[in-house]
Amino acid sequence: MVSHDEPERSFLERVRQSLPDLHPAERKLGEFLTQFPGEIASYNAQELARLADVSKATVSRFVRRLGFENYEEARRMARDESRTGSRLFLAHPEQIAGSAHPGIAEEIDNLERSFSQINSDQIGAVAAELLTARRVWLVGFRISQSFATYLYWQLLKVLPDVAVVPRGGETMGEHIAVMDARDCVIVFGLRRRVAGMDAMLDAISATGVKLCYITDESAPTRKDANWHFHCVTATSTPQFNHAAVLAICHRLMVATTVRAGRDGREQLNRIERLNEQIGQL
Repeated sequence: MVSHDEPERSFLERVRQSLPDLHPAERKLGEFLTQFPGEIASYNAQELARLADVSKATVSRFVRRLGFENYEEARRMARDESRTGSRLFLAHPEQIAGSAHPGIAEEIDNLERSFSQINSDQIGAVAAELLTARRVWLVGFRISQSFATYLYWQLLKVLPDVAVVPRGGETMGEHIAVMDARDCVIVFGLRRRVAGMDAMLDAISATGVKLCYITDESAPTRKDANWHFHCVTATSTPQFNHAAVLAICHRLMVATTVRAGRDGREQLNRIERLNEQIGQL
């Protein structure tokens, strides 16, 4: 039977929470299921093992680690969740791989699956915090810093104090030390996440800031984050598909600009006038 001390956790959440403690083969299966959770509802253990390129024994060990007695119990839970209509359980890897235009198909599917978990009220709540924060911090390492920088250039037009960290030669401790409860922090944590990511998030959360965590679908949900947006990055190509990450950035920018109202429009106009005045249009 499923453990009764964690009835609120969905099948997909069980997978995400288990990832950091799994052995390599089990983690490979877990990461596959974060992209295509419906596969466990659709296939038996041997078929799933073939799809994920792992052994049947790995599948058996994996479901036990999730707290299930056997594969069929895990399959029933996933099948029940798939009946709710969630798009997360509708995608299949062969559909993406077999598309005549895989990039377009991937992007549309990843956007729809991502935004089936994220509603406009959540985006609006983040925007409201951004506008009232003493300072907005955008945090990212490796490829995640590219998205932090992209969002920075968008928010800079309507927010008075926004920063991307860490920059070259800086440590995060230097910045976390001056964060406080009046601030809002958006952390991008896309694969591959750097070592020490969880410890950094713990330290940021301890400052009392409002925390928004944007990740791919494989990241365990942070209970201490005010918002955790999982972006589906499934792909049939050698590179992850980040269309949903850019879409989240865009939606945050739009919601913040709209909520800024007249003040936001006046700030945009001032920027345009100044750029024209100094010849930097």
